[in-house]
Order: sequence, then C-alpha cells, then structure tokens
Amino acid sequence: MTTNNTVPPTSPATRIAILGGGPGGYEAALVAARLGADVTIIERNGFGGSTVLTDVVPSKTLIATAEWMTLGGAAAELGIRINDADGNNTHTISADLKAINARIRALAETQSQDIQHRLQSSNITTINGQGRLVSDHSIAVSMVVDDSGIPQPDQLIEADFILLAVGATPRMLPTAQPDGKRILTWTQLYNLEELPEHLIVVGSGVTGAEFAGAYHALGSQVTLVSSRDRVLPGEDADAANLIEEVFKARGMTVASRSRAQSAHVVTKNGGTYVEVTLSDGTVITGSHVLMAVGSVPNTQGIGLENVGIQLTESGHIVTDKVSRTTARGIYAAGDCTGVFPLASVAAMQGRIAMSHALGDTVRPIKLRSVAANIFTAPEIATVGYSQNDLDRLDMRYTVTTLPLRRNPRAKMMGLREGFIKLFSRTESGTVVGGVVVAPRASELIFPITLAVQHRLTADDVAEAFTVYPSLTGSIAEAARMGHHRVDG
Repeated sequence: MTTNNTVPPTSPATRIAILGGGPGGYEAALVAARLGADVTIIERNGFGGSTVLTDVVPSKTLIATAEWMTLGGAAAELGIRINDADGNNTHTISADLKAINARIRALAETQSQDIQHRLQSSNITTINGQGRLVSDHSIAVSMVVDDSGIPQPDQLIEADFILLAVGATPRMLPTAQPDGKRILTWTQLYNLEELPEHLIVVGSGVTGAEFAGAYHALGSQVTLVSSRDRVLPGEDADAANLIEEVFKARGMTVASRSRAQSAHVVTKNGGTYVEVTLSDGTVITGSHVLMAVGSVPNTQGIGLENVGIQLTESGHIVTDKVSRTTARGIYAAGDCTGVFPLASVAAMQGRIAMSHALGDTVRPIKLRSVAANIFTAPEIATVGYSQNDLDRLDMRYTVTTLPLRRNPRAKMMGLREGFIKLFSRTESGTVVGGVVVAPRASELIFPITLAVQHRLTADDVAEAFTVYPSLTGSIAEAARMGHHRVDG
C-alpha cells in the first residue's frame, strides 16, 4: 500500500511567491507544494542560485579534484610508486585547469537544470527573471525569458505570502576592482583556462583558506594574505593553527597581520602581472589575485523599502526564529538574513518559513546544532558551542582532545595531521560541542552533531559501538576520556 503524505489543497490554494532559487528558495518551494500551496519561484541567474552555479558546488568540486593531487605525498609512504613512461620514480601528475573548469561548469549547470526540472515536476511555476517587491502581496518581474532564453513579457505575481531568498555576492574593494582575468572574485575563477603561476589570495577566512589550499595542491605558487594573527580567525584556535602549519609545511606563503590596500594589473618586462599593495607599503607581485574579503547581501534594488522590511547595519534582513521579517506575510531565508552563510541553514530557514506560513507543525531553528565544515586538507568540522563561546559564557566545561595520529586506521592510511576535540558540561557530562580536523571531517562530525542535538552525554557516545579500525573510533575514545566517575 502506498501512503500519500501530501496535504490536500484548500480551495482556493494559498499562493506563495518566492524570490530566489537557491537552497532557501527551492527547498521552501518544495515544502509549500507538498502542503498544497500554489507556488511560483523567481530566479534571475539559474535555479540552485549561487550555491550551485558559482559557490558551493563549483568550489567543492574544485577542492575534490585538488585532493587527488595531494595523494602522491602519502603514496610514497604507503609503498606506492608513481612512475613515468621510462619507469623512473618521478611524479608525472599535473592539473589541466581548462578541463577541470569545463567539468565544474558542466556539473553545476546540470545540477541547476535538475533542480528546475524537479520544481516543475512538483507543479511549481518557475520564472527566469528579475523580481522586485511592489507590495507585501506582489512581485513585479522584469527581464523575463523562457527556458530557451527567449524574452517574454514582464509579469506581476500576486501572493498571499512571500519568501525572500536572494542570497549574497562577493564584497569588492574600490581599490581592487575585479576584471575577471587577473583580479578575480570566487565566482570568476571557473573561467580560467590556465593554472595561475602565482595566485595571491587576499582574505584568510573560510573562502580564502579553501581556495588557497586547493590551488596550491593543483600546482600554483600561493601567497595567502591575512589581516589577522592567523588564518581562519573565526575558527577553533587549535584547528586554525594546525591548518596554517600544514599550509606552510607544504610550501605556501602566509602573510599574517598584513592588510591589502589595493590590487592593480601591471605590464612590465614584457609580461602582465598583478601587484597587491599592503598597508605597510609592501608590494606582492603575482600572476593573479583572488579577492576573498567577505560578501554582501543582495538586498538593494528589490523593493524592500516599499514594504518596510527592517535591515541590519550590514544590510541583512532581520528575521525571527521562524524566518519572519518585520513586514507581515513576508519571510526571508539564506545568506540575505546574515544568520549562518550555509546552504543547509538556508534550506532549513526556507522550510520553516513555509511550514509556519501554511499552518504546519513548526520547530524554530536551533543554531547550536548546526554542523559546519571547512574544506581544507585536512578538513575542519565543527558543531555546537566553540571553546570561545564556553569561555565567554563562563560555563564549566571539560575538553578532551585526541590526536588523529594515535588512531590505527589513520596510521594505515598514512594520516598524521588532525584531532578530535569534544566539549561537555562538567557537572552533567552533556556534549555541547565538538571539533574534528581530519580528512572527511564533514562525515565524521555527524555522530557529534547527533550528541549535541539530542543532548547525549560523553558516556552515551563512549558506550556506542564503533568499527575497528575506523576513524570514528577516535570519537568514542575522546568521549571515554571525558568520563567522570560517580561514586555511589
């Protein structure tokens, strides 16, 4: 017997209009359709949004490709030889950036098309165009084209509820304007056909660190310019310090406490270069520069002033825990809200918004159980309270740290860099946070996420069976280290 979980539509169906086709928008659309609403979703650049076309999917595909280039280091230790055609023990692996980027663009486009087809197969109306709020119940859509790119008449979409999921774009410095050839944002990297000889990465946050590591692995000389004391200044200090040590050990140049003032393309000695000038007057010369200095929400020019939506000082839309804005009947989700710049959070915000608007059961978003990952090599995954959070809250806690090199599976794989760190309340033993630094940390963080989500104790985690040998064994062992004996 097949069970149909779709809620029968009321008559007439509630009309939902969604501006933005990224994870916050398309996940919301699918939920609204399942709840019986009449849904229209508007996207100007391609469904899936920047997450699919210019951000997460392309960057993680590039990083996954770069991972293959790092295997040679461990291969020699494991007894594997990479030989050339003459049988000499020399490495012959190289990166064809034109082919890599062509694959990345094709994969992203396919994913975008798959999302649009799924929306359409769910009886959701998709519109390719530029939307602008006219009132709290209507969106004017201009520059409309059909799926073949043929221009269509402007449209006015009326709705009972509206969701804004308009995302964000790279922040640009007036003195370092991208040209798409030598001075680049992370959205423009995928048009390069040759590997940069020397890539200067300005900004050592998540985006900067990920691309710096990936391009260095692919074979570029990389200089990472950090305005702070260390790379990844917002992350766990032990994890960030380890990544910086790894970067330097692999030959990357890290310029700490160095703020970039400008970037200019220059021609000299018959060649074209980029000069990045630092605040102390130092000039770094490279072939290309990636500006990774944050992002700004796409909240300008979409008619927010017409409906009285409140913005933060940074231009993000103010929302509550069920994604409502300050305008009645209008919700917002994703990077435009400034909550967490994660696709998973955007999707959750969108789903919660539609459940609330359409009267379904709603659980407000719980940011403490959000897992995040940085795709460096090794990866850094985190969930729950950080050590800085716990110190700031003056919470009594126990921290247990276990180096990955002690793990038998890690030894078999030739892994040395990384660790497991767990935070638990001293009195109750409840796990309140964790950090994993390891290959595939994005997968290994899941059991810790479950522990945080369901308020498990360190003993609960320790008593669960793990496979031997496995990297997850170190999570259980770190939990056992946090055991507090109770004397009866």
